[in-house]
Formats: sequence, structure tokens, C-alpha cells
Amino acid sequence: MVTSRWTAARAQAATPRRRGAVLERAILDAALEQLSTVGWNGLTMEGVATGAQTGKAAVYRRWPSKEDLVADALQAGLPRLEAAPDLGDVREDLLALCRQMREAMYSRTGQALRSVIHECDSLQAERFHSVIVDGVVEPTVRHLRDVINRGVERGEVRPDAANAYVCDAVPAMMMYRSKVCDSEWSDREIEEMVDQLMVPLLRPTGG
Repeated sequence: MVTSRWTAARAQAATPRRRGAVLERAILDAALEQLSTVGWNGLTMEGVATGAQTGKAAVYRRWPSKEDLVADALQAGLPRLEAAPDLGDVREDLLALCRQMREAMYSRTGQALRSVIHECDSLQAERFHSVIVDGVVEPTVRHLRDVINRGVERGEVRPDAANAYVCDAVPAMMMYRSKVCDSEWSDREIEEMVDQLMVPLLRPTGG
């Protein structure tokens, strides 16, 4: 079917022109979609513009580089972990928190973030260091510390367990197994990690 210039012009005129925050949101969404499907290496500014149904110039006016665009897309799209679970039992709290982490890791933004971590070279990765630390690592560690401190107050956890090494164990293990072993972290795998790693690590001496 041949489309005349007149028909094409009418169709273009009928499409509302997006501006400001609406257009920026569309561009950021398109960048996340590209990252989660074709990865960091496959993402192009032209592809993002096409996905957002805008011109390449509109993308470059706002983000002069691919790194700048991706950093803003990740910051805008990262899911926020809810408050640390408080179910009255440290094991149940850890299970609930790990499931929250899994959902964040396998969200569209989580997949996009993993493609950046896996594919960027060391120099490029520096651009995203604060995004990863501020948006993923620190909230996770903070929630883990809250869970552990409540366990200490209930007498379930040894008093010296709320330290940086223990709090790093869960995010380090989940990210390592996801990246190196391609683990998808089923409920069974989460339970095994909590029961075989965290519970023995936190248990009071003689408990």
C-alpha cells in the first residue's frame, strides 16, 4: 500500500508533539528497553530515538553521550526496595528481603543494570559506580542491617553480627551467582542461602 505525502503529513499532524518531561520519560523508557533487550553494546542513540518516536537531535540535546543517557535512565527506573521486613523472626525477614532483591534484580531496570555491569569496560563502569552504590548496594545493606539489629534485640542474632562483612554477604552472593552462575534465584535457592549461610553466620554462640 502506497502512502501519499498528504496522508503521511496528516498522520504526523494528528500525533501530539511531546515536550518536556513527557518526552524525556519516553526517551528514558526507550533506553531501558534497549538495554534490557540488546544490552549495553547494542544500544545506540539512534535506536533509542526510534523507540521513543522522536528525532535523534532531541536525544542529543538532553544527553550528549550514551553514558549520560544510560545513567539517568537507570536512576529514574531503579525500583526502590521497600522498608526492611519485620515479621518477628530473622529468618523470615531475610527470606522476604531476598525476595524483594530478586524482584528488583529481574525487573526491566535490573536487567538493564546487569547488562551495563557485564558489558562495560572498567573506564565506562566508573560512570555508573554511584548509580549502583546509591541505588542498589547501600539500600540493600541498610535494610539488612535493620533486619540483623532487630534480630540482636530479640536475642536471635549474636551482638557483633551487624558488621559490614556480614551485611555484604547477601548482595555479594546474589550478584555473584547471578553473574557467574546465571542463577535466577528460585525460592528454593533463596531458602538454601538463608539457611546454609546467613542463619549459621548470625546464630548466637552456643545457639
